[in-house]
Amino acid sequence: MRHFGHISPTVRKDLFHQEPAEFTGASPARTLAAALGATLYSPATRPQLAGDIRKQAGRGVVSMVLCLEDSISDGDVVGAEENLVRQFAELDAEGPDAAELPLLFIRVRTPEQIPDLVRRLGGSVRRLAGFVLPKFNESSGIAFLDAVAQTEAAAGLARLYAMPVLETPDLLHLETRAEALAGIYRTVDSHRERVLALRLGVTDFCSAYGLRRTPDMTAYDVKIVAGVIADVVNVLSRADGTGFTVTGPVWEYFRSQQRLFKPQLRRSPFLAEGVEELRTALIEHDLDGLLREIELDRANGLLGKTCIHPAHVTPVHALSVVSHEEFCDAQDILRPERGGGGVMRSAYTNKMNEVKPHRAWAERTMLRAEVFGVAKEEVGFVDLLTAGLQV
Repeated sequence: MRHFGHISPTVRKDLFHQEPAEFTGASPARTLAAALGATLYSPATRPQLAGDIRKQAGRGVVSMVLCLEDSISDGDVVGAEENLVRQFAELDAEGPDAAELPLLFIRVRTPEQIPDLVRRLGGSVRRLAGFVLPKFNESSGIAFLDAVAQTEAAAGLARLYAMPVLETPDLLHLETRAEALAGIYRTVDSHRERVLALRLGVTDFCSAYGLRRTPDMTAYDVKIVAGVIADVVNVLSRADGTGFTVTGPVWEYFRSQQRLFKPQLRRSPFLAEGVEELRTALIEHDLDGLLREIELDRANGLLGKTCIHPAHVTPVHALSVVSHEEFCDAQDILRPERGGGGVMRSAYTNKMNEVKPHRAWAERTMLRAEVFGVAKEEVGFVDLLTAGLQV
């Protein structure tokens, strides 16, 4: 797998100063966590799920979650489990030389589903990267993570990853948040080698207060949600070696809604590239709000994003590519001769780079550059988005 692997090598060569690196399910966890990108959710009830997975792989999706939890009704769980077993068997029948599939995760409801599903999947379990663990806190999380670890050992698998979803009221409520975060940290730290990333359940956060953000607003405009995100990053995503990757919240909208506020996309980048109609299409599908939220995700320490519609994937990946300017800054900061610290003018002569304070940012930027690539100096987001959408 590689990001932008679905576009032609010739187009990639025109876009990238450094192309995205290839990776597999056996790559280091640090690489996979950074490479998740837009993780596309799909209900496990879909009758043509195997075909859907192959189709999305051809459109640039590199991680998917097949959901047995909130996306399906309680009465559909048994049928959805049976469907998953059939669909995994169909994917596995293609053999090891089949077109590469995305990293596939199953979102379960209970710890008991984990060993049961692995047993029923049989040999096709090799197509499974791991499990998404809902309503995760210290009390539920221990049982979930122990189930993943024990199932991995019993099935003789090299690795089953876990992605806990942080969405419970004790994390949201101010009087219980500090202890809830401390408990979550203790739990995931005890299984650090298999916790690939932590996912934020912002829809559940809003639900606790009867809220729902409009397409004119990002998660960061809902102050109670923004406060939780800040505290999650504070405790669980520190850059001192103790942190985990935390992914961005879902964007719920994919059809045009009545708008109260002006669009959030400037005209000039699209005019310069002669694709103003692309800007119009993004606004008509409320994707200008998504683009702003992706930028705010990264500014607040999140990487990757939960997606519920294929139209959201390419914008997430296009905005994840490291710009040439960012790459030059990160390279300068990390030069061996700069180990003692100091300050310098950036290569683009528009900012200060201070070696010690900016080192952690530079290291994260270089990891993102490895998996998403580095754009050429003259290539911007609009070029990357246009190339991804044309496939």
